[in-house]
Amino acid sequence: MKTQPDSTIEQVKNFIRQPYAWPGGYPLFVVCSDGGGLCKTCTSDNFELIAQSTIHLDHDGWQIAGIDVNWEDGELTCDNCGDHIESAYAKEL
Repeated sequence: MKTQPDSTIEQVKNFIRQPYAWPGGYPLFVVCSDGGGLCKTCTSDNFELIAQSTIHLDHDGWQIAGIDVNWEDGELTCDNCGDHIESAYAKEL
């Protein structure tokens, strides 16, 4: 089932407010439609671009496919700023 843009925007808003899954406290990150990942700071700072792109289904790098937990990728970085995205179980760098 494909997520509706309005639902995806609500998920992004929730992620900005709380970047950890509940229950469990697992670290979340945003997954873009091009496969890239975004940290909480870049998601918050670029929310208007994200909302516009997701609602209009633009393929400009800001369209959001969903929110996911970074389970084991200890080398995952934000595609916008390059900062490390926390992992639930991988050994940290």
